[in-house]
Amino acid sequence: MQENSKDARNGGDSLSTTPTQVSKKPRVSFSITEHEIHHEFSHHNPNVARINNGSFGSCPGSVLASQKNWQLQFLQQPDDFYFNTLRKGILHSRTVIKDLINADDVDEISLVDNATTAAAIVLQQIGRAFAEGNFAKNDTVLMLHCAYQAVKKSIQAYVTRAGGSVIEIQLPFPVTSNEEIISEFKRGIEKGKANGKKIRLAIIDHITSMPCVVIPVKELVKICREEGVDQVFVDAAHAIGSVEINVKEIGADFYVSNLHKWFFCPPSVAFLYCKKAASSEFDVHHPVVSHEYGNGLPIESAWIGTRDYSSQLVVPAALEFVNRFEDGIQGIMKSNHEEVVKMGKMLAESWGTNLGSSPEMCAGMIMVGLPSRLRVSSEDDASRLRSHLRECHGVEVPIHYQGLKDGKEGVKDKDGVITAYARISHQVYNKSEDYCKLRDAVNRLSENLLIRKTFCPE
Repeated sequence: MQENSKDARNGGDSLSTTPTQVSKKPRVSFSITEHEIHHEFSHHNPNVARINNGSFGSCPGSVLASQKNWQLQFLQQPDDFYFNTLRKGILHSRTVIKDLINADDVDEISLVDNATTAAAIVLQQIGRAFAEGNFAKNDTVLMLHCAYQAVKKSIQAYVTRAGGSVIEIQLPFPVTSNEEIISEFKRGIEKGKANGKKIRLAIIDHITSMPCVVIPVKELVKICREEGVDQVFVDAAHAIGSVEINVKEIGADFYVSNLHKWFFCPPSVAFLYCKKAASSEFDVHHPVVSHEYGNGLPIESAWIGTRDYSSQLVVPAALEFVNRFEDGIQGIMKSNHEEVVKMGKMLAESWGTNLGSSPEMCAGMIMVGLPSRLRVSSEDDASRLRSHLRECHGVEVPIHYQGLKDGKEGVKDKDGVITAYARISHQVYNKSEDYCKLRDAVNRLSENLLIRKTFCPE
C-alpha cells in the first residue's frame, strides 16, 4: 500500500494542504555567542576533553528542553497525544529533513532509531528475496571492508544465511585521493560480477567510521548504475550536519543518516530516505511489526508500539538551534572542518606523524597518526590505550589499529612504523585546549614508553 502525507495515519489531514516547507536558512540577525554555546553544553563533564563527537553526538540544552516538553505532553494525556499530536509532529520532522536533503517527497522520508535499524530494513528485504528464490544462490552483496560492524553482522544475519554471498572491498589507508577509492571499488565490482553472478545490493559509506574518510559516494553510485547493480544503500551515519547532502544528485535507492551525531538531536533518531521508485518496487518494512504493517514504511515507522518518540519530534528544535549560528548548518560544517584539520595538523606536527587522509577527504573528523614509540600492535592495545587516555588523562578519543598489510610498508615516523591513529572530532563546543590535552598526554606516554599490557601505573 502506498503511503500519502495527507493520510491521517501519516500525520496529515485530508482537509489541509501539504505541510509548509521549512527553511534551512538561518533567520536570526545575530549569531550565537561563545557564552551561549557554553551554556547550551554545560551538562557535559568539564573534566573530560570530549573530542569524540563522532560516536554519540551531542545535544544542546535547548533541544533537551524541547524533548522534555514533548515527553510531558505525552505523560499528561497519552490518548490525546497519540490521536492528535504524535503523527503531526513526526510529519513536521520528516518535512524538515526532506528540505534539508533535497528529497522530492516527504513520503520518501521515514524516521527510525538509528542507522543500524535502517540497515536491518534494507537487508531484510534482500534476505527475503534470497530466501524466496527471487535471487540466485551466491548472488552478491558488495560492501567496503571498513563498513560499520553492525552492518556486517546484519548481512550475516539476513543475507548470508539465506544463501547470498558477500564481497568486501579493501580500501587503502592512509589515503590521499578519491581515485584510489574509485579504483578499488571498480575491482570489487568486477569480482562481484565474476562467473555470471549478479550484485543485488551495494552498501557504500558516505563517511567511513574507523578509519574516517569522506567517500566519493556520488561517483560510486554512478558506477553501480553503469554496472547494473540492483540496489544501492548509502550508510551515511555521520553525514547530516557534517557534509552537504543532496539525495537526488547522489542517486541511491536508500540513504540513512543519524540525526543525533552531527545534527544535535538527542539519542537516538535517524532518517531513512527511500527513493519513490525503490519504495514501490522493493518490499521494505520496519523490523518491528505493529498494527501499521503494510501501510508504507513512514507510517509503519511512526508507530511501533508504546515508546518514547520525543527524539523524533525535536528535529525542528535542532534546526532552530543550528540556525542561531552564522550561515546555519553550512557555517557549522565549514567551521568544524577547518578546526579539525587545524587541530589534526597541530597534533601530527607535535608527534612527528601524519594525517590519515588529505584534508579534502575529511569533514568534522580526521585521523592522526600516533607515535610509533607507543608500540600499538593489536586491537587490544588500541582499546587499552583509549581506556588509559579516558581514565588517567581525561581524554575521550577513539584509537584505530592499522595493521601492516602483507608485502606493504607502512607509514613511518623517526622511530618506526605508525600502527595506530587517533580519530579526533570537532564540534561547536570544542576548544583548542581539548586537543592540547590529548597532545600532552600522548607525548608523556611516548617519552616514558608507558605502553605495556596495562596503562595506568600505580
